[in-house]
Amino acid sequence: MNEQADVVVLGLGHTGGYIMRALSEAGLDVVGIGPRPVVGERGHSGDIDDAMTPGAGYLLSASRPAAPFPLGAGWAAGRSRTVEGVRGRATGDRVDRIAAGLLAVKRGRFVHGKGRLTGPYQVSVGERTLHARRGVVLATGAQPRLPAVRGLSGTPYWTDENALAAMELPASLIVLGTSGLGVETAQLFARFRCAVTVVERQPRLLSWEEPEASTLTERALLRDGVTVLTSTGASEVAYDGTGFTVHLDGGTEPLRAERMLVTTERQADLTGLGLDTAGLAASSAVVPTDGQMRAGRGLWAVGDVTGRGLSSDVALYQAEVAVRDILGWPGPDTDYRKLARLVYTDPEIAAVGLTERQARNQRLRVRTSLLPINSSDRRGPQGRRRDGFVKLVEDADRGVLVGATSAGPAGAEVLYALNVAVHAEMSVERLRHAVPACVPFHRTVEAALGGLC
Repeated sequence: MNEQADVVVLGLGHTGGYIMRALSEAGLDVVGIGPRPVVGERGHSGDIDDAMTPGAGYLLSASRPAAPFPLGAGWAAGRSRTVEGVRGRATGDRVDRIAAGLLAVKRGRFVHGKGRLTGPYQVSVGERTLHARRGVVLATGAQPRLPAVRGLSGTPYWTDENALAAMELPASLIVLGTSGLGVETAQLFARFRCAVTVVERQPRLLSWEEPEASTLTERALLRDGVTVLTSTGASEVAYDGTGFTVHLDGGTEPLRAERMLVTTERQADLTGLGLDTAGLAASSAVVPTDGQMRAGRGLWAVGDVTGRGLSSDVALYQAEVAVRDILGWPGPDTDYRKLARLVYTDPEIAAVGLTERQARNQRLRVRTSLLPINSSDRRGPQGRRRDGFVKLVEDADRGVLVGATSAGPAGAEVLYALNVAVHAEMSVERLRHAVPACVPFHRTVEAALGGLC
């Protein structure tokens, strides 16, 4: 069966859904192809970030559930679902309706299955062949890359999707590896009185961020009852039908928990996508793109398949550039040097640009300023503690900010102004004379700028 469309999107994750929404709202006929639509990804869907903010006070209140309980369609805000997660088997038009609802796509068509390129502007899925008038977007995402731990691959470990779609809260959980998602999940499960243990090979949590951010995050997890084991690796994992046993390096006492979440690196699986039919190497580990996310004639690629960052923040940024290019709108090429990094714990960790260590490794003459948020003994919105800090990294020779970290109850919001300053390479002198919003967190930024001297 041959069909026509303006654009075909391969992949129904958050990024594919965003592209479908944007293009269909611009009036294009868009078809999305994938085995299942998945929402609830960290950082954009609202599950983890909304759950950790004051608006979801039931997670942050002092009265927490005392025992495991059914969580409905997902453990966070009840929005992490797949087509298979809806009661009954959905087929045909009902798949379209469910997928449209989950991805918030008002206009667009969906094809359930695994699609592959079969030529320029052409995708096949099952017995159907779709011809894209404008082109095809590859947004097929990535899968976890398991660490080399004996016995792990044969166990029913959780990935981020499993954790978000869990129907019941486990009594105990081991988190192996501490990506941003791993730390967020550990804290959120702990706030539902799940006994959580974090196992991290690196000497500190969030090892890619400033050490002050690692210390703040670990202190917050400990306060919520999480056991944190850094400089610790797992050597073997076993599952007996009721729980996991994790043997640690060094022969220390094994850990035992009902569930285990693996939050290590992810990698794209490009096998079977038919890349060779579009002029690309079939054995490629990633899809190379130019600054407008073009991978070839009538072909764009976004997200994990590009090998750039492997995060939802980067994927959404790429998707915005690709949508603009597909619509023929002018705009700058992608620039990955100054992307913001967000971890939605409580307190939030938000950063942009270089850390102090990275700046020094680049042989910059560095000035830094570190200032705690006003009086951590006081309480912020909804009674939350005002734990946090602002750290600025300046290239002293040029007098401009090259990096910033905003950690606290409103870390991501406070970062916005710093993000603009780093991207625009605004002078520190000019920033000092800007008038900040009259709120304590922004006043902390003003004071931190004064400390760069």
